Amino acid sequence: MSEKVTPLFTRRDKLLAEMRSGDALDWDLIIVGGGITGAGILREATRRGYRALLLEQGDFSSGTSSRSSKMIHGGLRYLAAGDLKLTKESVTERERLLNEAPGLVERIHFYFSISKGLFPGRWAMAVILTIYDFIAGIRDHRYFNNRRLGQKFPGLQLAHLNGATAYSDAMVDDSRLVLRVLQESIDDGGTAINYSKVTKLLLHGKQVEGVVLNDPDSGDGINLRAPVVINATGAWADRLRNQVNVEKRIRPLRGSHLIIPHHLMPVTDVLTSLHPDDKRGVYIYPWEGTTVIGTTDLDHADDLDIEASISAAEVDYLLRAFNVQFPDQAISRENIISTWAGVRPVIGSEASKDPSRERRDHAVWSDNGLITVSGGKLTTFRLIALDALAAARDHLPDPQPFADERVFNAPDTLAKDLVADDPVWAQRLLGRYGLQAKPMFDSAPAAERERIQGTDFCLAECRWAARHEAVAHLDDLLLRRTRLGMLLTDGGSELFPALESICRAELGWDSAHWQQEVSRYLSIWQRFYSLPREDHRTTHIAK
Repeated sequence: MSEKVTPLFTRRDKLLAEMRSGDALDWDLIIVGGGITGAGILREATRRGYRALLLEQGDFSSGTSSRSSKMIHGGLRYLAAGDLKLTKESVTERERLLNEAPGLVERIHFYFSISKGLFPGRWAMAVILTIYDFIAGIRDHRYFNNRRLGQKFPGLQLAHLNGATAYSDAMVDDSRLVLRVLQESIDDGGTAINYSKVTKLLLHGKQVEGVVLNDPDSGDGINLRAPVVINATGAWADRLRNQVNVEKRIRPLRGSHLIIPHHLMPVTDVLTSLHPDDKRGVYIYPWEGTTVIGTTDLDHADDLDIEASISAAEVDYLLRAFNVQFPDQAISRENIISTWAGVRPVIGSEASKDPSRERRDHAVWSDNGLITVSGGKLTTFRLIALDALAAARDHLPDPQPFADERVFNAPDTLAKDLVADDPVWAQRLLGRYGLQAKPMFDSAPAAERERIQGTDFCLAECRWAARHEAVAHLDDLLLRRTRLGMLLTDGGSELFPALESICRAELGWDSAHWQQEVSRYLSIWQRFYSLPREDHRTTHIAK
């Protein structure tokens, strides 16, 4: 067994032991929710010197923040709707992330195909994108006629199109973004533990003064005190808030995606087009060596405690979106490697309103020491965090001054110093692991520092995650610390022999524990990341 190394993430068992003994019970701030919003709040709280604790009932990013469309974008449609404020915030944060986290956040071009007779046309898009680029401080849009568009996307049906307008936004591995923000927070003194469920708020009269944490070993409640609690649970936000305010504001919307082999549709950029049935925008784009088709946008009425999964109707909807555009490369269910579905926490307005027309900005509510924040975009997580802390300000001590406002600390290592013969891959590792990239890479055996075939991941990342990144289950490792379970056929089962060796060495799992984890993982993958076997949902996508 390899030498045990103190995890870089908070030792959950150690912290729970301290809580049981009466230590670690008092905090300046408790954050409930371990997605990108909670991680962002922890990052901003710790840099201000607050003693902050983040609690996540499942795994970090296991809700919406590992199931987004992976886009860091300014929200072009918000500009088209006249929302200059949200657009400006989004493109400014996009550029910040591109500058601070290259290799994790990468610029990519979007091609918005222009349908004949439908809005927006070529000239309307030119005006919108001129403003878009001006706000971002770049000049990066241009028009492609049908001939050039056909060269860019061979096989695309062009008869109904008037070319496309190209512009740039960015892509990200959303789960690794959460992990990187959490790591920066912990490096600055923050505390975050996963698989730690808050059962209820701790109240003194009507005033919130902490939370009750379920002790996973005894089942008893542990009372944790703080003058303010921030509810950053996303689609679950009403549930915690309803303990002090009966208002319901969250409208859960599901977005689902298909993953197909890259060779079936070898795109290098994003194609955005209008679905032939309901004229909603659908994307076809490259991700982690595969091609993704997404997304849907519909009300999610299922139990939020059960992971979201794609419905049979959504599969049909997305296949049709692709096959109408590329009839000569038509795909079927047999071509799908995996799927994913996420639930967006949208602030609802009218129950009858088209889900795609709901606003995507965030909201903050204050209820007697409980600050609830929900809604918003992956791109603007830093601004959402600042708004949440501003709402909590009256309950917090004076912040410590700080000079550096960067979300990410820049690693000292240059790409050429990490993987000399592959600077692009090296930059990717630096973007995902920051200051830990070189220790991660150097501490693994040479055989584990090679790419896993067909992906840009390596077994060194799996070993590092198992040793340092609070992995409790095999699905943590294959679906969030890495995305191997979504990229390889059969959920990546071909890697099980190598992963068993890693998990036995780094996590102390014996053979029985490994088999339990394999069974658990395969059940999760088949139910929530594969094609639906039986689907009794009757939701209709097209209207």
